[in-house]
Amino acid sequence: MTRPRDIRVLVVDDHPVVRAGLRALLETKPGILVVGEAADGVAAVRGAEADRPDVVLCDLRLGEGLDGVAVTKALRHLADQPPQVVILTTYDHDADIVRAVEAGAAGYLLKDAAPDDIVSAIARAHAGETVLDADLSRRVIDTMRTRRAGLSGREVEVLQLVAAGRSNKDVSKELFITEATVKSHLYHAFAKLGVDSRTAAVAAARTAGLLD
Repeated sequence: MTRPRDIRVLVVDDHPVVRAGLRALLETKPGILVVGEAADGVAAVRGAEADRPDVVLCDLRLGEGLDGVAVTKALRHLADQPPQVVILTTYDHDADIVRAVEAGAAGYLLKDAAPDDIVSAIARAHAGETVLDADLSRRVIDTMRTRRAGLSGREVEVLQLVAAGRSNKDVSKELFITEATVKSHLYHAFAKLGVDSRTAAVAAARTAGLLD
């Protein structure tokens, strides 16, 4: 029986120690071949074009230039067999997870994941699976549903000010509208987001990436 080809992996992280640790981990695993490393987004895209990895294990924050989401978009648009991308990061923010998934990432893992989970994620991504645990999947669905709620620009403006601690009176003065209009915008925002309080509305909008 012919032995399956090793999964070719490119490791992308702006911290040399992290790259070295991931390489050391992966090189002990049968069936995985680390074909290269990259310290920034541009180098990641160039490395993928040159080394043709099957899977790119990529940090979300890469310093100046392209971040992990931009790298994912670029790699998924490569003409010839684009690699799967697994984001490996310390950032557990719903908006970041959704951005990565929308860009085409096959998975999203936190850096405190068990070594075997990282190896499994690479294998599953290579097999065409989506690598998100049940909690992350639920959060992605909730966030995308909230984004589709269709808040108007003015409703978002009002929630931005509410999130900053402004009262309805303060919001009305800052936006040059009446307090009744502020209450109306909040009422419509509550209905669209499926919440019943200012605090819940701000939390839902922030989780969905609608607020700064």
